[in-house]
Amino acid sequence: MANKIKSNDEVIITTGKHKGLVGRVLKVLGERVHVEGAMVKKHVKANPQANKEGGILEIPANIHISNVNIYNPVSKKADKVGFNVLKDGKKVRIFKSNKEQIDQ
Repeated sequence: MANKIKSNDEVIITTGKHKGLVGRVLKVLGERVHVEGAMVKKHVKANPQANKEGGILEIPANIHISNVNIYNPVSKKADKVGFNVLKDGKKVRIFKSNKEQIDQ
């Protein structure tokens, strides 16, 4: 099955702490994504042997792909992704609501 969400897509987070946030996908990790602006705080213990400082770090949130939808800039809402095959045989992603092609 082809991944419907790809890197650099504009998505909206539909559930959780960051619900409603619109941002770009920084990285796709299997069934999880990192979204720009969705950060979590991680407490890190110092490790003097590895010369690492301790403290509170902000890292990108690891969000499950089912909790994000592609953002449609025309309707300004979350949308589903469909696939369409062009006449030259190329497979492209489209918005299900208005059948427009998603920019690549």
